[in-house]
Amino acid sequence: MIVFAASDKGGTGRSVTSANLAYQRALGGDDVCYLDFDFGSPTAVAVFDVPGAPRGDGLHAYLTGHTGEPLRLDVWRLTEHAVLSHKPNGAGRLVLLPGDGGGGEFATDQEVVQRCADLMLRLNSEFDLIIVDLSAGRSYAVDMALEVTARPEMRGVETRWLVFHRWTRQHVKAVHGLVFEEFGILEAGEERGHDRAALRDAVRFVRAAVPDPDSPLWSHVSPTQSAWMRACDETLRRLAAELGIGDSRVLGTVPLEPVLQWREQLITDADVVSTQIANKETLEAFTELARRLTDDTYWGQL
Repeated sequence: MIVFAASDKGGTGRSVTSANLAYQRALGGDDVCYLDFDFGSPTAVAVFDVPGAPRGDGLHAYLTGHTGEPLRLDVWRLTEHAVLSHKPNGAGRLVLLPGDGGGGEFATDQEVVQRCADLMLRLNSEFDLIIVDLSAGRSYAVDMALEVTARPEMRGVETRWLVFHRWTRQHVKAVHGLVFEEFGILEAGEERGHDRAALRDAVRFVRAAVPDPDSPLWSHVSPTQSAWMRACDETLRRLAAELGIGDSRVLGTVPLEPVLQWREQLITDADVVSTQIANKETLEAFTELARRLTDDTYWGQL
């Protein structure tokens, strides 16, 4: 299965959440491959604490024909993360295909699309789950993903889309536009040969950095502030429902996590139990979201 991670804006938590999902699935025994298709700003090497951003042998170089195979990094073996460097018993493979530092966005032609399709097919036969982190917005990376998955040889490969947004009015409106409006994912996919209804059924939303008025993090606020937060939350829920991204289309919600506001990183059990720098609710959200990726109860026609 291939899961594409998209967002209309940067700073939505798309990359760090996707990396945490890859980590959680590998912990559960799946062989997982993470592709950094955020060509303008590849950050996966930092999130996984793998040293040295590649130049000249990453995904950018492969897709543009400058190298025959993209670099593969075994995260368990190469990471400098104190927890990840000790692969747990029963864990599956966790492999990163990084982007090239300074590579930048690039236009897609048929040669690029063919190389991408070849790579996706090879990886799909080797890994249980592939997560592809796409550049934000209506990017060349999103166009390429739609182009590749519409090709006849890819029809037997199951693909799903996670679209990330923060829990604000601007982000809710923006992510609606990315998926549903003119030049959005559904229209662009249909133009490339996708069935619009089937593509829509393969899209779910992830709300990131969502404040929970009932959490201990906000227990210090005044009654007036608490009432205001609850009113804002209710207003956003109504807006999301009106725009077609209400609760039934949400795969999961990631709470506002102070650790992730300071540093893009993986959240481990040690961060919650040993050092106690991260909140248990955040780890639970990542774990549940990772489970739902392949749970058909949360996908399909609504």
